[in-house]
Amino acid sequence: MDLALYYAPGTCSLVPYLTLTEAGAGFEVIDVNLGKGQQLEPAYLKINPKHRVPVLLIDGFALTENVAIQIWVARAFPQAGLLPADPLEEIKAISFMAWCASGIHPALTPNARPEQFCDLPGSEESVRRCARKKLFENYQIADDMLAGRDWFFDKFSAADAYFFWCFRRGIQFNLDLSGFKHCSAHFARMQQRASVHKALAYEAEVIASLR
Repeated sequence: MDLALYYAPGTCSLVPYLTLTEAGAGFEVIDVNLGKGQQLEPAYLKINPKHRVPVLLIDGFALTENVAIQIWVARAFPQAGLLPADPLEEIKAISFMAWCASGIHPALTPNARPEQFCDLPGSEESVRRCARKKLFENYQIADDMLAGRDWFFDKFSAADAYFFWCFRRGIQFNLDLSGFKHCSAHFARMQQRASVHKALAYEAEVIASLR
């Protein structure tokens, strides 16, 4: 099986990098320089007309959207146990990842690019403030879910990999997340995993090469 992950540092393409690594999959990483607009070039738009990362090429087939990619990785490498074995728990994990994609992620992006969410000059800080309110509501839900447990389900799963990126992105925006102690503890546990060490080391290499 030939796998290639289209990746950009800082983005949610970190999520499939983690799960592919956890699965022990062999995969090529193809860096996409968003700063230079490579995601808008015709060659890339042929692969993903949505002009986003990640994309996972599976024997030449382009799979987009993190939830779908996570499910595919879990099913292609069942020995890794990236989704719960129980059918109901599996659906709960998929529901959680859909929430990361459609609930948490949209509240993160306006912190980085508020101008994409408003057309009134001087309203950028208002956009950020509203986004942070929604983001913190979501973090609180996650914090409550993690109370008294290490992982969102019985053991580490793809859901934990997805939330790791969601919480890390908030940290990168220098937001005060000290009130979410269970999320912070989960983040610390994730940082101990070999897949995270590998992914963050690779991210640092890519960032250094862009300077």
